[in-house]
Amino acid sequence: MSKAKNNKKQISSNYRLAVVREDSYEEKFALSLSKRNIFLAISFITLFVILITALFIFYTPIREYIPGYDTTKIRMQAVQNLEKIDSIMISLQKNKQFIESFSSTINGEDFNSIYSENQNIQNIELSELDVNISIEDSILRKIVEIEDRFNIIESEKNEISIDLISPANGLISEGFNFSNKHFGVDIVLKERTPIKSISDGIVIFSAWTLNYGYTVVVHHKNKLTSIYKHNESIKVKKGDFVMSGEVIALSGNTGELTTGPHLHFEIWDSQGPLNPEDLISF
Repeated sequence: MSKAKNNKKQISSNYRLAVVREDSYEEKFALSLSKRNIFLAISFITLFVILITALFIFYTPIREYIPGYDTTKIRMQAVQNLEKIDSIMISLQKNKQFIESFSSTINGEDFNSIYSENQNIQNIELSELDVNISIEDSILRKIVEIEDRFNIIESEKNEISIDLISPANGLISEGFNFSNKHFGVDIVLKERTPIKSISDGIVIFSAWTLNYGYTVVVHHKNKLTSIYKHNESIKVKKGDFVMSGEVIALSGNTGELTTGPHLHFEIWDSQGPLNPEDLISF
């Protein structure tokens, strides 16, 4: 019984913290302490420190130095990355659209652009347009065309400024005729004559087609694209980089739309088909 009283007395006992002078032992300051007061004081100080630290972390830039928190720089970089990804996706979609349109054109199939599905495009008949061109206008147009041939500055700005070589040497049996939808030239060749790339480029199509047999399409710089049809065999595959003059196929007589051994050769730019004879000496 006496032991229990002693323990209770020790638990409830208080302590006194005093500050005295060393020479005279005069008491200057005294503080009564108990175990409960000490516990409460330490708890209050701890909570105060935690609160102050949390406020510093949440409302000051110091939080950027703590792992797991994003910084302003990281957020800006994330936005820029999203914009770049969006641009890349659009470019990939356009490239896919371009390749699919070429494939459909080569196969003689109709092609509907995904970019014009929701657009209302009104077809205009050229025959319905009332265009009157005077003789003076025709003469002026002809003079301007002649002057443009010798315009050095205009020639330097021409996008088609790369040196093109002939894909093969032979007789042209049928030339370029836009009105008849003959968008290239037919070169009469012996079968298995080497067909060369007219310039450096990347193969974007290389496969068999029903109408044109083995066909190769090469995309060059300055937005030029060359097409080689009715080949007996092809020597390159899609995605290959070819050099100017590199053999990409052997001529033949393949496909349903052929009348004999020859190469049907076309050149396109971003505006449409071009006359190969205006760019290459065969």
